[in-house]
Amino acid sequence: MNFYIIIPAHNEQDSIGLTLDSLVHQTLLPKIVVVVNDNSTDQTQDIVESYSSKHHFIHLINTKSSNEHLPGSKIINAFYKGYETLDDEYDVICKFDADLIFPDNYLKTLSKHFTSNSKLGMASGFCYIEKNGDWLLENLTRKDHIRGALKAYKKACFLQIGKLKPSMGWDTVDELLAKYYGWEISTIESLHVKHLKPTGISYNKASKYMQGEAMYKMRYGFVITFISALKLAYKKQSFSLFKDYIAGYFKAKKDKIDFLVTEEEGKFIRNLRWKGITKKFKV
Repeated sequence: MNFYIIIPAHNEQDSIGLTLDSLVHQTLLPKIVVVVNDNSTDQTQDIVESYSSKHHFIHLINTKSSNEHLPGSKIINAFYKGYETLDDEYDVICKFDADLIFPDNYLKTLSKHFTSNSKLGMASGFCYIEKNGDWLLENLTRKDHIRGALKAYKKACFLQIGKLKPSMGWDTVDELLAKYYGWEISTIESLHVKHLKPTGISYNKASKYMQGEAMYKMRYGFVITFISALKLAYKKQSFSLFKDYIAGYFKAKKDKIDFLVTEEEGKFIRNLRWKGITKKFKV
């Protein structure tokens, strides 16, 4: 299978070389890797150029955007800067972060899963973070959720869901829409990916409000938003986050921000979420 990989990067000099090194040593090499260097002020560009000079499939694009950390829109806009340079000869398109180290069989394993299951639309491994010398599962979400750091989409699924939404919540709504259109999603436990910078360390107050905004934009409704916000805040062990999420939801509702999904898609999403919630309470 032809894998096209896009890596948005901002000041990633400490990790981008490790990420690219893990990709050039894959047992199934990607056809194209595009690193979108977004307004970096460190040595990110130099490091990528050193790899692109040695590996014909690695390409660098330089772009400039705001220095503000805005989860969703900033990174997806950078993704599209890379996507615009690609042809349509890919079988799988990936959006990877610039702080990951992949096992050498990562792409080959994904390829086997995509090839063996025609309905598989998205797949990934699991992120692991280093603590006291050990690599432990970064347990922030459900195990059947593909983290935004390492998304891989079969081409037909990627196009049918309308590609990626430049908004906080893009890495949840993509899965919900994939399910709406009948695609399956797989997280592969044997694939351990080292995540060098734990998620959320650079989020600011506005970013935290945006999580609640995303729940509104996905048409969760208040009750599901309340439950989801409470669960997420509990996982992160911060009640203040719960208050931020709820405040973000009501602010979005007051401002009548545009939804990310249609009414029909929203109904499907709410039903899907309720099934997941009620399933946990069944004996």
